[in-house]
Amino acid sequence: MRLGAYTACLHDRSLDETLKILGELGLTSAEINTGGFIAAPHIPIDDLLASAGAREDYLGRYTQAGITLTGLNCNGNPLNPDPLVGPKHADDLRRSIELAALLGVRRVVTMSGLPGSDARASVANWVVNPWDSQFLDVLDYQWQEVAVPFWRDIQARAADADVKVCIEMHPQNLVFNPPTLLRLIEQTNATHVGAEMDPSHLFWQGIDPVAAIRHLGDRVFHAAAKDTRINDDNVRLFGVLDDRFTRTPADRNPLSLGGDNTLNQWPTQPSWQFVAVGRGHGDDFWVPFLQALHEVDPDMAVNIEHEDTELDQIEGLRLAAENLLAAARKAGI
Repeated sequence: MRLGAYTACLHDRSLDETLKILGELGLTSAEINTGGFIAAPHIPIDDLLASAGAREDYLGRYTQAGITLTGLNCNGNPLNPDPLVGPKHADDLRRSIELAALLGVRRVVTMSGLPGSDARASVANWVVNPWDSQFLDVLDYQWQEVAVPFWRDIQARAADADVKVCIEMHPQNLVFNPPTLLRLIEQTNATHVGAEMDPSHLFWQGIDPVAAIRHLGDRVFHAAAKDTRINDDNVRLFGVLDDRFTRTPADRNPLSLGGDNTLNQWPTQPSWQFVAVGRGHGDDFWVPFLQALHEVDPDMAVNIEHEDTELDQIEGLRLAAENLLAAARKAGI
């Protein structure tokens, strides 16, 4: 098992400096962004697609740093009906699969995507609780008319490339929990589409990530190390389905998510928040989590995703690495 980090939190550093930081933290794995919601400053995609020599030189930088490139990350919404977003994210995913095969990287991380409510929609529409039949009509359209055809094509491309596409079960997507992941796999007859086991979004939904690993078994291809702290006092008042987000002011340079979309600001009293490994759950979770992943695949990569806003980029990575490596030692892996 390789323990490492997803390098998006270090996009202000060069690739070589980033790999040096990971090595100094005792990590041996890196996951690099290749499109979707955010830019790809750590990988020259066009150059690598065009040149075997460029690919050799690029991978040599990892070898020199003692780091293995274990995944390409293309999280986005490839099913978005917004013509400025969906087609680009879909193309980013297809290119990421092609690039992964050329680099010998066998994992591409992404999200399932989320369509609009019908063929005329221009905005993505997430149905969570379809108690009214109109919402089942929406889901039928989203799955049968949009998601299944798209993902059948992605499955075929991934199988041809011998690359596993690893879906993060992320709310605001069609696939956000184990049942919806299995639905996608079954309806597309997928062999090369499975799970990226990120526990952070499962925690706040009330899902036990270790039970999810046991349930999904060898459909788990890859993993993230990101923790979530549940703020019980706030949950009692606001619940976990919380719409108190606010827009990021333009003068604060909101992060673009594609098209005209930007990242909003969290509530000041969140019901839950992303934190560094160990700041939401202790070894009583992280040890069995790593053990369960190891049982599925002893060579699986587990990469830290740092989104703890209470810690800076290096402080957060360092704490997460210390706690993840300590849990791995206790897990005996």
